[in-house]
Amino acid sequence: MRIVVSILLLFIFILGSLNSRAQYEPDKVCRIENGKIIFLLNLKWSDKEKKEISTLFDLDSTLMARAFKGEANITFEGEQWKAVRLKSFIVELSKPFNAKSIKKEVDTDDLYDLLDKWISFSGQDDAGTEVYGVNRFEITNAFHYDKTAWFYLAGRKSAKNAYISGSFNGWSTTQNPMKRVDTGWTADLDLSPGKYTYKFIIDGTWISDPYNKLREDDGTGGYNSVVYCHNHLFKLRGHETARSVNVAGNFNNWNTRELALAKTPDGWALPVYLRDGSYTYKFIVDNRWYTDPDNPTERTDGHGITNSVLSIGEPYLFTLEGYTDARQVVLAGSFNGWKTHELLMDKTDKGWQLPFILSAGNYEYKFIVDGKWITDPGNPFSTGEGNYENSFLALKANYLFLLNNHVDAGNVIVTGSFNGWNTKGYRMVKKDGKWIFPLYLKAGKHTYKFIVDKNWIIDPFNKLFEQNEYGTYNSVLWISQ
Repeated sequence: MRIVVSILLLFIFILGSLNSRAQYEPDKVCRIENGKIIFLLNLKWSDKEKKEISTLFDLDSTLMARAFKGEANITFEGEQWKAVRLKSFIVELSKPFNAKSIKKEVDTDDLYDLLDKWISFSGQDDAGTEVYGVNRFEITNAFHYDKTAWFYLAGRKSAKNAYISGSFNGWSTTQNPMKRVDTGWTADLDLSPGKYTYKFIIDGTWISDPYNKLREDDGTGGYNSVVYCHNHLFKLRGHETARSVNVAGNFNNWNTRELALAKTPDGWALPVYLRDGSYTYKFIVDNRWYTDPDNPTERTDGHGITNSVLSIGEPYLFTLEGYTDARQVVLAGSFNGWKTHELLMDKTDKGWQLPFILSAGNYEYKFIVDGKWITDPGNPFSTGEGNYENSFLALKANYLFLLNNHVDAGNVIVTGSFNGWNTKGYRMVKKDGKWIFPLYLKAGKHTYKFIVDKNWIIDPFNKLFEQNEYGTYNSVLWISQ
């Protein structure tokens, strides 16, 4: 296996704080989405603010000026940029992400042999998305989904053209024209299950969906509509005389009033989007709790309560070699609230195993062998120390922290904005003279440092860094989706 072990975005080099940051928010000026770098430029910025934005994001002032003047397609220094006027004073400037990127390659075969077991996992790539989602439309025919997403916008009969634009098409203004019908406009899109944001463009004017109650800030003073393409249908047959039926589970912290099922001819139903993972749930019918009669998979929580179990995605196989004389082995971790009686492992000829589905992300775990907690002896990566040391795994890891020198160091930790600057977490492993630690990082900006035998240093192989409140600088990296 060969993975991309590092994705750094070379467009930011900050040498000090900026005086006018109170007048704009740099984090909202730039984002990385759907393989593109996207800048939101404000025509109301002063010359001083424009200069600071240019410096902060290494964005050429000539390029900005051409976007401000209204050029839609800009070729600049061999790169293709697109500029779209979102509002009278907001211009969206974007280009493909792969420009100006650096990859730190690791060629040691033994290193990859070590990493294969702990990085090549199943699971969704976008850990930043919500665990679950349901749609909230004011009218039932405004949207429906069955592998194909169907959008409807009523009225606007005098409009000459209409388009739908969103995260599913890179916010293209022309890729998906809507079809005129007697009562308005419709659009059909082939979308995979997941969360999407979108707007309609009517004769060049951007509008959110007037029938969609779900919305997010678009960074320009307005908002984008949010829609979920579901991948599971909670369904309960019968109970025709019930006043209400809800579903609750560990995906929504067992909120009993949030997810109401709608009545159907043969019972009750609610389409839901769920991220890859393992979930426990029950139905609440007029305040009485029921497991799912159509789902034979159930699990007790260790306190005598039985819940239905739902799994989305492909499982990862947790294994513990040896301990064949043990009576019971339990898996516990951050993914199940460290419950001590829930995830019972199965005995094999060589030890113990349990397939369990998790979405992409970073997790801590331990095994409980006949009541005794142990870290995973087959996993070199851990976090914490002493009795609080836990085994660590990164599902769909998209970044490998690498420190090539300091071969004589006894302990190296990587810490940063991604773990609250924890000084006892993410202990790096030395392999062939290199210190390594894989992580799953959300798209966007991250700052970090290494702690080498209690001495804090920036990454000597990363040219990107910024000032911090201590005057010692932090290394900076950007992760694309």
